[in-house]
Amino acid sequence: MSKLSLATFVFTPLPILLVVVSVASIIGLIMGPSETRRFQPLGITRRQDLKDLPLASFARRLFAFEIDLILVLIIVAAASLPKMLLEGAKSQHYDLELNPFHGWALLSLPLYFGLGTYLGKGRTFGKKVMHIRVLSLAHDHLTLWHSIERSLGYVASTLEGGFGFLQYFIHPNCQTVHDRIAETVVVSESVAADH
Repeated sequence: MSKLSLATFVFTPLPILLVVVSVASIIGLIMGPSETRRFQPLGITRRQDLKDLPLASFARRLFAFEIDLILVLIIVAAASLPKMLLEGAKSQHYDLELNPFHGWALLSLPLYFGLGTYLGKGRTFGKKVMHIRVLSLAHDHLTLWHSIERSLGYVASTLEGGFGFLQYFIHPNCQTVHDRIAETVVVSESVAADH
């Protein structure tokens, strides 16, 4: 008779990241400004084109990020399923390990966020759901490099206990570390389509 364990979750950094980002969101909702903050250009011509666009709220950005993380986990699980079934058939023990921070799955995060942002013209699935969009401060459109660079910048935002995400509340244009690394800003979708 075969043993079946539904799933073994090995997410050491993921729960920590979700807790840090969720606590930051609660703090942001309590301490955040009651009115919509607006983008203020800091010197480049492209930035003048974006002046006064409404910036995406921290809560919308957080929920978009969480939706995308869940989608990445589903993709990793689906990709891991054939291997689990083959190994389980041999050993009569089915064990699905979901760890996007190890092995080939490590590439799933930058690939999803990088390609998703690039192909979605500034919107991953989560950003589409939350009606927000990433815009480049240097170019009229996001390049593939900007998108990959921004996705890799999530690592920098996570360092130091997630303080890079909390910089949203400190920076005048609500930019996190990964936004500044890739020279991007996240705005509300309703007006972003024209930019």
